[in-house]
Amino acid sequence: MKGTVNNLTVLIGNKKLMEKEGVTSSSKLDTNAQDWMNEGKTLAFVAISKKSVAAIAIADTIKTESKEMVDRLRRMGVAVWMITGDNEATARAIARQAGIENVMAGVLPQDKAQMVKKLKARSTKSETIPNVQNSKQFRISNFEFRISHKSDTVAFVGDGINDAPALAVADVGIAMGTGTDVAIESAGITLLNKDLRSVVTALNLSRATLSIIKQNLFWAFGYNVILIPVAMGVLFPITGWLLNPALAAFAMAASSISVVGNSLRLKGVKI
Repeated sequence: MKGTVNNLTVLIGNKKLMEKEGVTSSSKLDTNAQDWMNEGKTLAFVAISKKSVAAIAIADTIKTESKEMVDRLRRMGVAVWMITGDNEATARAIARQAGIENVMAGVLPQDKAQMVKKLKARSTKSETIPNVQNSKQFRISNFEFRISHKSDTVAFVGDGINDAPALAVADVGIAMGTGTDVAIESAGITLLNKDLRSVVTALNLSRATLSIIKQNLFWAFGYNVILIPVAMGVLFPITGWLLNPALAAFAMAASSISVVGNSLRLKGVKI
């Protein structure tokens, strides 16, 4: 932010803005700023007439359930990434609090959608995000998760206006229920609370649901492949036996009942 007060030029912004405007730094302020960054605080510098006069430290505390969520995802075989617009020192400090080892810092809001596109295209370079080739990506607000897999399916989770483009671009967009309207509209899934652990719940539920779907498809396909020819009389030339139409109708209903019954097992799935 740049303005004029009493004929003096006043700047308020990050370190990059100060460097861009040629602001003369203060060694004392720089020392304090580095200490604050190491504590996980975001800094806003104040300059008057191209001289640095103050630094404001802003702390954005992590949610209490963040570390538990990261630990649970690790146990599920998910590698966790933190992607943030904060500087490297601040990002690393926050990551340590959340138990995250992999960090990408300095990512601008407008770059989020491009990052998702690169992941979908499997073209992200290893020096940008190490070892992401052949992987599934799950991103939550400032967190990104990687699951080893042959294909790249990208799920992006966010709650802000700046997250909307990435939510729309991702294969699966997941918005927090407490997020902005535009984020919710852009997402395919909306979590009904602000608890980050709900993402783990959603992942577990989706896995269980997909497993049930595969079972139902296998059962229905096999069932029909066997019984449709029998109903058509394929056994008649060999055994002289024809399937009674009433039994055929019952068999068809039984197939549907078995599929519905198998699907109801989702109620007992621990997520």
